[in-house]
Amino acid sequence: MTLPDTAANPAGADRTFQVDLRGLVDLLSHHLYSSPRVYLRELLQNAVDALTARRGLAPDAPADAFGIRLYADGSVVRVEDDGVGLTEADVHSFLATIGRSSKRAERIAEQRGDFIGQFGIGLLSCFLVADEIHVLSRSARTPDAPAVEWRGRGDGSYTVRALPASARPRPGTTVTLTPRADAGEWTRPTQVHALARHFGSLLRHPVTFDDGTVGQDVAVNPEPAPWARTYPTPGSRSRALAAYGQGVFGFTPLDTIELDLPAVGLKGIACVLPEAVPAGRRHGHRVHVKGMLLSEQAEELLPEWAFFVRCVIDAESLRPTASRESLYEDDTLAAVRDALADRLRDWIARAAASDPDLLGRFLQAHHLAVKSLAVHDDEILRMLLPWLPFETTDGHTTLDEFARTHRTVLVTSSVEEFRQVAAIASAAGLGVVNGGYTYDRELVHRLPEIRPEVSVADLDPATLTAHLDPVDRETELAAVAYLALARDALAVFDCDVALRTFQPASAPALLVDSREARHERTRSQLAREQEGGVWGDILGALRQEAPRAQLILNQLNPLVRAAVAIEEPELARTSAEALYGQAALLSRRPLRAAESSLINRSFLDLLAHALRKDS
Repeated sequence: MTLPDTAANPAGADRTFQVDLRGLVDLLSHHLYSSPRVYLRELLQNAVDALTARRGLAPDAPADAFGIRLYADGSVVRVEDDGVGLTEADVHSFLATIGRSSKRAERIAEQRGDFIGQFGIGLLSCFLVADEIHVLSRSARTPDAPAVEWRGRGDGSYTVRALPASARPRPGTTVTLTPRADAGEWTRPTQVHALARHFGSLLRHPVTFDDGTVGQDVAVNPEPAPWARTYPTPGSRSRALAAYGQGVFGFTPLDTIELDLPAVGLKGIACVLPEAVPAGRRHGHRVHVKGMLLSEQAEELLPEWAFFVRCVIDAESLRPTASRESLYEDDTLAAVRDALADRLRDWIARAAASDPDLLGRFLQAHHLAVKSLAVHDDEILRMLLPWLPFETTDGHTTLDEFARTHRTVLVTSSVEEFRQVAAIASAAGLGVVNGGYTYDRELVHRLPEIRPEVSVADLDPATLTAHLDPVDRETELAAVAYLALARDALAVFDCDVALRTFQPASAPALLVDSREARHERTRSQLAREQEGGVWGDILGALRQEAPRAQLILNQLNPLVRAAVAIEEPELARTSAEALYGQAALLSRRPLRAAESSLINRSFLDLLAHALRKDS
């Protein structure tokens, strides 16, 4: 054991952290960066920032005076730029100090937002694919300065030496990596070229690539972003933007929305998906910052309701996180999100006003997204509510078409209630909308705001039963005995039985039973079972008169007419149970265990009766 040197390090003296570079690189590879491929993005970013600083020294230089050249032949990867370069003092200060960035110092000093990098750790990403980084640089700020060489190694050591200016005749920086054997996946020439295209296709400085075989450099970003080009006609511009969106995302957009927010230097496109997507599913968006690809999965760019588009943008003022693979959540991003949401609303408004065919195709695919927006956006509600499709007793139709034939619109509170009453209500001439889907009931109730001549009300069982015609007195008297047996058989389900006439005649019975009524009966039953206990007292205190379900038999149906004439008590009970089970199945609601048992038992009893009669 070695005791500390108290003379060299007296108690209370300041000390410097010791950094395990290999441990730090492992931390970056597993927790900061998503993949070793980011090494090339970091090298490109450093080169772009160096060119930006060089442009500040020579603002009148031609646009293509300074550029970036990539080289990869399988044995080395080299990135060379014509940027501002480094002096020997810069090398000691910035390349050998983890976390410090020359760009950050200049940003603070000049209050500029011209640089992509802000964190000063990007060069370390090269250790994900190489054990040594070689940097050769010459400063453009001091023309007579010598070239300087820096070699950094994965064990944390480095060397610096000054070289004659002839070692690098022009200002700028060259970074050379000798890849490790296990890094071939990311450093072979075809992959380096693909990564350069992936990250740098929209960079504003010329970038070329050479693999040592072609004999000439190949342009990585030969054309500016499609929204930055000029086109002969608006139609050709729209087609070019749509083709670009298709190339990026792999689908033909239903439409392409051009995005332009000058306040933050944002330009790009939003591609409207041609098919519906699951509600709430947020697509990732492709975000570039100053031309450099930041993320392909930036979900935070748009609000949750805008899941019907995918965006490609390039922005000046959005702030990347430390990994530069996502956006930093700040006030600027929040303002951008709101502004882009306004652009999508404007597009919907234009389609509603001038392109009904496009609007129809959009709503057919994305009505759920629009419904979620209309709930919170009165302007969209006024524009589009009449055109949104709903499930109704007239089929799937828009509220505008439905309201033309039904001045009183009834809306159910659940899908199962709609399915219980749809056929009967349609035959009775009632206009009922299925309000059980997300947003639908709330939106239908707001229809009178847009169409004041229309009234909307929740469907009440009494409303439906009021439209069912009573049978004549003689028929009712003849059915008294059967109805009494049926009520007794179904008492276990708290179900009353009535005889009416209604259309369609093919429907033998209608089960009127709301979800709230079933919940109240279940609570009452639990209260009885827990009587005397704490939960029984609580449930008993909440107890109300439990509403009963009602099985309404259709006198117009031949099967019902035959059933009410049955004189054998057991067979009459079985037929009533079977009619109840059939009506419960038609309601498509979840069956209780007792109901499933009843359906099986009544079927088997009726089958046995039929076989005995036949024999």
